[in-house]
Amino acid sequence: MEFVSTTKAPQAIGPYSQAVIANGMLFSSGQIALTPEGKMLEDDITKQTKQVLTNLSNVLSEGGSSLNKVIKTGIFLANMNDFAIVNEIYAEFFGEHKPARSTVAVKTLPKNALVEIECIALV
Repeated sequence: MEFVSTTKAPQAIGPYSQAVIANGMLFSSGQIALTPEGKMLEDDITKQTKQVLTNLSNVLSEGGSSLNKVIKTGIFLANMNDFAIVNEIYAEFFGEHKPARSTVAVKTLPKNALVEIECIALV
């Protein structure tokens, strides 16, 4: 097992790793709209989703993977009314690659984020 850590994504805000690699697969922790410096972005679903996916991409890269190797994602939304906007930005980042996905509405996310995304990817 290998633990992944990059300064190009926010450091973990609890006792966990940005990602773990095991048996040729990368399991990411959920990413929220923190900048790599730890600043939370404003309450704007477009900006937050782009930051989350940038963070996720940077964690994947550090672990020797990429968005094109993602098998499954999990999306957590504070408001399901943001689904269409998140979908649009998600499609921009993933392009023709369409991993399996779950999307759920949650009551509250860490630091009152609007969106959190995690993934499983091949390395």
